[in-house]
Amino acid sequence: MQHITVLQDEAVEGLALIPQSTVIDATLGSAGHARAICAQLGKRGVYLGIDADQSAVEAAAPHLSKVAPKVSLAVGNFKDLTAIAHAHGIRQVDGILADLGWRMEQFTDGKKGFSFQVNEPLLMTFGDPAGYLFTAHDVINEWSEEQIAMVIYGYGEERYSRQIAKAVVAARQTSAINTTLELVDIIRSAVPAAYRRGRINPATKTFQALRMVVNDELTVLEAFIQAAVDLLAPEGRLAIITFHSIEDRIVKHTFRSLVSEGVVELVTKRPIVPTAEEVKRNPRSRSAKLRIITKLPLL
Repeated sequence: MQHITVLQDEAVEGLALIPQSTVIDATLGSAGHARAICAQLGKRGVYLGIDADQSAVEAAAPHLSKVAPKVSLAVGNFKDLTAIAHAHGIRQVDGILADLGWRMEQFTDGKKGFSFQVNEPLLMTFGDPAGYLFTAHDVINEWSEEQIAMVIYGYGEERYSRQIAKAVVAARQTSAINTTLELVDIIRSAVPAAYRRGRINPATKTFQALRMVVNDELTVLEAFIQAAVDLLAPEGRLAIITFHSIEDRIVKHTFRSLVSEGVVELVTKRPIVPTAEEVKRNPRSRSAKLRIITKLPLL
């Protein structure tokens, strides 16, 4: 399935770029936003694309080989935004974009266990699993029932978190839970029949929660926002696209806190959401929200 970039025009327009802008795309992904950004830049422009997935960087490179601006690509997590920018000679930027969505290839080709529709090892790490404190396999097979329930509820807002955690712990007494489809079967057995027949797969929220805790996404997001604002030039803009309520709350509250400190100003009083036409074309976009801030000049 081909990835479709969400809120592409709205996000790029929201950055208010000029041909000589310096821009960081903190989540390169399938390079949809990257190509749109580079189309706005001239020969004096600078584009830096970052992604934790090396395959994303490798796949994007050919698409950006003949654009006008100077292009640099980096493999890394956007929690290290400052260090990555400095390593590429960038000290100040005019625009930063983060799209917290997922490339379809990560679900189908990553062999990381992100999808509940493909049988893969339970990893759920953005980068090399060897560099992580724990994987989804560790959480499911080693953490206590209470810890698993807290993760599933806290990161996934799953109403049946306790039932799922109890079923997971019971199942692993017989044998280790090693693959995604093994976990899906356990989740399905733990929730009511009506929930299994609902609009979304009953494993959706549990898989989201595991991915988020393995990659420490909420802490990373808060650190990224602060680093991004520090890197922005006066009147530079930060645009973030979220896809679920927990992330959006963090972005909204962090932005509001920065506004109260007199550091930034809201460009979007309310989040920009996809049009009905975009949702029809790409149903996965329906939960997307775009929020934008601009850095205030120093007094």
